[in-house]
This record gives sequence, structure tokens and C-alpha cells, in this order.
Amino acid sequence: MPTLPWTIPHTPPQHGTAYVMASRFEVRTLKGVPRYFLRSLAAWKQVRSAPGAYGASLIAQPSRRVFHTLSAWQDRDALYVYAGSEPHRGIATSLRSTMRDSTFTFWEVDVATLPITWDDVKRRLAEQARTDVAGGA
Repeated sequence: MPTLPWTIPHTPPQHGTAYVMASRFEVRTLKGVPRYFLRSLAAWKQVRSAPGAYGASLIAQPSRRVFHTLSAWQDRDALYVYAGSEPHRGIATSLRSTMRDSTFTFWEVDVATLPITWDDVKRRLAEQARTDVAGGA
């Protein structure tokens, strides 16, 4: 399982909170996996220089067609600026037809708890997926 380890683009302050975003993406077909992975590397490169980014990681499970992302930000605005700027915005748009399913979850943590564990991330994503299904999302 290829993992891009927790990378710290900008050191967070010693005290305060971080806005965390985690996602789980499932690609429709194995044929779509290389395209998704290559595009995700471009987004990874962007996050490494994004203002307000405190950390990021990615787990790729190509044979299962599943990708998990994790990032921590100065605040919600920093995340939204990143997500709405190029190349991320164009990548997200271009990959929509490749995606089978996606789940996103957001929460705040004390910066002292960074990096978040993948066990915690996967638990939160599973809870969010159950909520999405129950709510008809």
C-alpha cells in the first residue's frame, strides 16, 4: 500500500487549533487508477506550498481502487483557498467521471495532536459514510 508520509509544509504554531480534512475516494475501474494517482501527485505538490497547510498525507490502495487523503490547515479558509485554486480545482473537476464514491469529513484538533493517526481518520470516515447513507447524501 503506497503511502505518502505526513509532510509539514508550514510548521503550525505551538498553541491553537488546526482544521482537518480527510477523504476517501473510490475509483470506478482499475483502468482509472493510474490517472487518478498521477493527478493526485499534482495536488500533493500543490499542498506542499499552499499557504496555511500544516500537514498532509495520502494512502493509495491501487488494487482496491481506493485513496485516502488527510490534511491539516490553519483554518477552513486556508483549505477552501487551496481547494478552489489550480491545479486542485481542475483536477477535482476532471476526475469526477472517474470516481465511483467519495466521503469527506472535517473537524478541528489542537495543533499539539498533529499528525492525526490513520486509525482515527478511517474511523471518522466510516462514521461520516454511515451518516451520508442515513441522510440520503
